Amino acid sequence: MNFIDEVEIEVQSGKGGDGCVSFRRERFVPRGGPDGGDGGRGGDFVLVADAQLTTLLDLRYAKHHRAQNGRPGMGKDRCGAAGEDCQLRVPAGTVVFDTGDGSQVGDLTTDGQRLVVAAGGKGGRGNIHFKSSTNRAPRRAEAGVAGQVRRLRLELKLLADVGVVGFPNAGKSTLVSRLSRAKPRIADYPFTTLIPTLGMIELSDHNAFVMADVPGLIEGAHRGQGLGHRFLRHVERCRALVHLVTWQPGEDPVPERLIERFDALEREMRLFDAELAEKPRLAVVSKIDLPEVRELAPDVTELLGERGLPNLAISAVSGEGLDDLVGKISGILAED
Repeated sequence: MNFIDEVEIEVQSGKGGDGCVSFRRERFVPRGGPDGGDGGRGGDFVLVADAQLTTLLDLRYAKHHRAQNGRPGMGKDRCGAAGEDCQLRVPAGTVVFDTGDGSQVGDLTTDGQRLVVAAGGKGGRGNIHFKSSTNRAPRRAEAGVAGQVRRLRLELKLLADVGVVGFPNAGKSTLVSRLSRAKPRIADYPFTTLIPTLGMIELSDHNAFVMADVPGLIEGAHRGQGLGHRFLRHVERCRALVHLVTWQPGEDPVPERLIERFDALEREMRLFDAELAEKPRLAVVSKIDLPEVRELAPDVTELLGERGLPNLAISAVSGEGLDDLVGKISGILAED
């Protein structure tokens, strides 16, 4: 599995260069005085958001990162060179936490956004700064300030406009594959999809939106059942949610059973984050190409409509209702 959405790393900024103790030594200048320069500033450690990255895989095997130290000062009042910043590229949507106190350091949501997580140490002053009327030849200079060392936890929350949620085998991956060029894993057994899948859906007016298939949600997910709530964080940034509900083989073919499954998953998301319940959502009865679902669909959509939820019935296999689905999603996004 190449999708890694949580890693811990240790970063260190550069140490400042030491100040220099030096005296001017030139012919015919017997008392040239101090001319020691300052040390250079240590390099910062910077995280940079990159929209082309979709995983933290590279950081899983590179745990320690360090910026360059500043160079020491030199004679003839020459300052040392500043250390180069260490710029580490991470996927856009990465949230940074300090593992020491658990506080959030920053949130990188925009391509190219920069976040300084460890500032470089200040360079020490040379002895030229310590001369005075009573101390004409100071033999004192400052040492450079040490760089910061921090342990960070990086959590990736995928940036998508629409999140597709539903119980296993609800048809989430099939829907994303039909609407976009994404190629998620599809099979007729639960938990086929083990990682979130992003798909770009292009509209006729040259606009587009990104849809994410969020796997592994079942009743009890907030307690760690199934794949747990590991992937629920990826719907926190979505502007809207599409909740797929359908009949599962072996269940009683009654509308109330589908509504129970719908309510169970809504409850799981609300227990994970109350703000998820406030997001615009579209309730969708999927797999109406199956006779059992087609028979149940009118009653299920009526019950969902009574709750004030926009809804419709689709079949990702036959394509029935997909145009209406895309239209409703684009309308919700436009209102948002």
